[in-house]
Amino acid sequence: MIPPLYWNDEAFRVDLLDQTLLPVEERWIPIETPEQMAEAIRKLRVRGAPAIGIAAAYGVVLALRRPESGPEDVRRAIELLRGTRPTAVNLFGALRRMEAVLEAYRHADRETLRSRLLAEARAIEEEDREAGRRLGAYGLELLKDGMRVLTHCHTGGVATSGYGTALAPFILGKERGVRLEAWVDETRPLLQGSRITAWELLKAGVPATLITDSMAAHVMQQGWVDAVIVGADRIAANGDVANKIGTYGLAVLARAHGIPFYVSAPVSTIDFETPSGKEIVIEERDPREITHGFGQQTAPEGIRVYNPAFDVTPAELVTAIITDRGILRPPYPEALAALRAQLETEATTPSTT
Repeated sequence: MIPPLYWNDEAFRVDLLDQTLLPVEERWIPIETPEQMAEAIRKLRVRGAPAIGIAAAYGVVLALRRPESGPEDVRRAIELLRGTRPTAVNLFGALRRMEAVLEAYRHADRETLRSRLLAEARAIEEEDREAGRRLGAYGLELLKDGMRVLTHCHTGGVATSGYGTALAPFILGKERGVRLEAWVDETRPLLQGSRITAWELLKAGVPATLITDSMAAHVMQQGWVDAVIVGADRIAANGDVANKIGTYGLAVLARAHGIPFYVSAPVSTIDFETPSGKEIVIEERDPREITHGFGQQTAPEGIRVYNPAFDVTPAELVTAIITDRGILRPPYPEALAALRAQLETEATTPSTT
């Protein structure tokens, strides 16, 4: 799989795949400043909750690219990147980790601070890569050979650092000889499904069929969908799931047709501090994404537009949450509380290695 970015040691910069140009062009752009990284995140040149977190972490490192830079530049970069997108929790988790490094080494010399920040960013990237493989393995416990699985938006390698989240079972299944067929929602209004998911699945050799979002109910009604699997931008403590707009509708359709609805996400996407989906801030994007999609005017001037980037699927519509630490099943408040306790215990237990 193609990752969303590479750290370029020699040039001390990030080389980032511009996802807004896919699938027509695979262009790598140099990112040398936190400001450039913030622009890339806002403009969706890099997208997908895990990838945004990784990109933001490296964006913080770039604050120390100039010889005269120091801790205050790092702090300003963290605040700048924190304001780029409000919904995906991975962004804030990554920035908290980078801020902790800053606090621990703010009185160290510049080279030490720089190397520690870079090491933390690399750790965030590597942890996500390993999480993707585990997500794929757990997903294959639920998605069996021959199943036809509908997915929404894009949740593959360039949305993460390797296998992806909801696409991870497809990719790992290909490696292991498990045949899964994908129904790919185009995902309005920015078409991440048709532009990126379809592109990645073709590259991986996974059988896939592209449909418009409005066709999902029809293919379910025909009995052609065995399961739905989606990613997440934030999972609340009660199991409510914020994901790309249209996800909630798919969950309702899946319930109506007796189809399991799975959410696949690393534990870094779980926001234990947010009680429910009601507290999740939903990003609203530029109306021109709808009225002038990809430069072509498709709506009359002056029409009012509502363009939320995400919706919230209630926990009661989710059959299972696949995490890199195992499969969670209802009741989700209890399952998530147990997972949180496990993670906190591990964090305070001294390593024996």
